[in-house]
Amino acid sequence: MDRERAGLMGELLFLAHRIPFPPDRGDKIRSCAMLKALAARGPVHVATFGETDADMAAEAELANVAASHLLVRRTISNLRAGLNALPSGKPVSLTAFDSRDIHHFISRLLATRPIDTIFVFSGQMAQFIPPSFAGRVVIDFVDMDSAKFAAYAKATSGPMKLVHAREARLLGAFEREMAQRAQLSLFCSPAEVAEFQLGLGDRHVRVDSVVNGIDTVFYDPRGVAAAPYAGQGGPHMVFTGQMDYAPNIDAVVHFARHVLPLIRAHHPDARFHIVGRNPSAAVSALADQPGVAVAGAVDDIRPWIASADIVVAPLRIARGIQNKVLEAMAMARPVVASSAAAEGIEATHGEHFCVARDDAAMAEAVCGLAADPARAKAMGQAAREHMQRHYQWEAQLAPLLDWLDQPPALMPSAA
Repeated sequence: MDRERAGLMGELLFLAHRIPFPPDRGDKIRSCAMLKALAARGPVHVATFGETDADMAAEAELANVAASHLLVRRTISNLRAGLNALPSGKPVSLTAFDSRDIHHFISRLLATRPIDTIFVFSGQMAQFIPPSFAGRVVIDFVDMDSAKFAAYAKATSGPMKLVHAREARLLGAFEREMAQRAQLSLFCSPAEVAEFQLGLGDRHVRVDSVVNGIDTVFYDPRGVAAAPYAGQGGPHMVFTGQMDYAPNIDAVVHFARHVLPLIRAHHPDARFHIVGRNPSAAVSALADQPGVAVAGAVDDIRPWIASADIVVAPLRIARGIQNKVLEAMAMARPVVASSAAAEGIEATHGEHFCVARDDAAMAEAVCGLAADPARAKAMGQAAREHMQRHYQWEAQLAPLLDWLDQPPALMPSAA
């Protein structure tokens, strides 16, 4: 049935700042779900970057989905990207993801294939949209990256404050310009849409949200092996994420130093497990603190989540929907999240998860759940049922796919 409908959508060019395979981090989970859904409706050609050996090794998976593809190894350092950006007046985010090979691939593709839609995943890839392209353009900004850099500028001092402020200003202008170029711009939460629209003024731009989904079959606690720490004291708190990512680093360092001691005053055996690739020096150093364990990269994140008494998401800087929260809820774990980490997730505080406004509230919520295992179990079960009812990828992507199935000439105007 979907293949028969493919003619409506036509052929599509999908541009992604990271190869969607393996889908082992938040942005790649989203891009992978979108790419697979689009490829089920018609031929999709993909141009994307790889950063690690694992990324490059996943090219065969990409080839199984894409009608044609180009995978470019991204080797430019952040320092080099910054130096290139200064004389050009461009955001660092653009120079960090520029590629002559991708420009050439797109030119050849548009000259030889009937591409009627360019789908851009992550704003920096919008720089590859040819000015002469007359077809339909969709940009999934995912998060409002300019606002993230503005938050970085607010939280830092010295030269980096100026660097982040420059990036926020230039990237914000680029985001608004590209949104005007597109027929549809997407973000991963209604809150991101509202914030972006504030900066648009009277520009006629079509902006909508596609909230992240979750694979509740993969993230099913039944049959998952126990984590190495299971049965060893506790309560056990788990944080998952890419551990060289600044907001994650800030979250775990602050939690370990300011929240964990409050928890251990009531639960001396409480343990905080930090699980994720590439822990920074600041994260690794936390292993010397009582009650902290830094696991680093693991082959399968699910046992670490499934064995947790409580999953914590103490992010102070956060954009969009946090997949780490959705994953834990899908695995029937009670979650204590900061207000920033919970933003955009349609769930009820106290029933599906706990939302903590500050350090004291987070410590109180963790201690309350640790002291009442029956309540913690009920919250986890309610969370999984909520994910199954409302957060399946199929349901989240359906409006976008229906919109793309309309012939461009019949699509409603952004005005």
